[in-house]
Amino acid sequence: MHKLSQTGGCDIGTRPIDLHLAAFKKLGVNISEDSGFITCKCDKIIGTNIDLDFPSVGATENIILASVYADGITKISNAAMEPEIVDLAKFLNKMGAKIEGAGTNIIKITGVEKLNDVSYSIMPDRIEAGTLLCAVAITGGKVKLNKVIPEHINQILNKLEQTGCEVKIENKCVCLKAPKKIKAVDIKTMPYPGFPTDMQSVFASILTIAKGNSVIVENIFENRYKYVSELKRMGAKITVEGRIAVIKGCKKLSGATVESTDLRGGAALVVAGLVAKGTTTVNKIGYILRGYEGLDKKLNKLGAKITIKEEKE
Repeated sequence: MHKLSQTGGCDIGTRPIDLHLAAFKKLGVNISEDSGFITCKCDKIIGTNIDLDFPSVGATENIILASVYADGITKISNAAMEPEIVDLAKFLNKMGAKIEGAGTNIIKITGVEKLNDVSYSIMPDRIEAGTLLCAVAITGGKVKLNKVIPEHINQILNKLEQTGCEVKIENKCVCLKAPKKIKAVDIKTMPYPGFPTDMQSVFASILTIAKGNSVIVENIFENRYKYVSELKRMGAKITVEGRIAVIKGCKKLSGATVESTDLRGGAALVVAGLVAKGTTTVNKIGYILRGYEGLDKKLNKLGAKITIKEEKE
């Protein structure tokens, strides 16, 4: 028996775990909810067919993990196809799991009795790569980014090219040269291989100084525009209605004291601060630090001037 509290994480909209719970129930888990806690009981996971209503990354990962030791075969239909799913499957297969179809919308897991200890190198963080490329683009710079898997960030690279950036791919490196003036582009977030929702806010920062108007449609989370009010403090011209944000490019941003509202929104403020006139102070950076390792050091290596100070309670 296991008892756990309800989920947390960044406040970017409702993040229901109904897909997870429904899948676990189909796998033979008895689930009860009471006073904000979830209790799970199960003697043995039983393989089954699971059709996801939405290709959730977290639900797909959870089903895979739960099914590795299952009796029989588990088939996931409408599975998430993100590179992280493929990487998880490669890792588990190296340990002795039997997972087929990762990276497609149908995944089959044949239960095994045990897994073995292994050494494994995880894939590069595609969202960190996209964030660094956006930081260079907004400041009019150029960079050669090493240890990248270009095909994982195709949609990001395509949009950067549409803004006027020159992009060249060399093996596992991406070279980017920013234009003198960013061009406006439209973005619609979608499950992979579409444009990632985790890059929406960071890309919005670039578009605040673009020539022309840009439209962003957020199709994954309904509350992922909290960062907008903070960008407005810096002079950005953005209007939001429901899932749609319209960004009117301005000539410049100005430094201001702003506040992180979530992981990617916080990164967007840092990126905007790089090009803003004057000093920008970003508070509540705990969100950012849990999702980016040494972001200040990497950006400073590119010419930024960032210092991190301990936040007062």
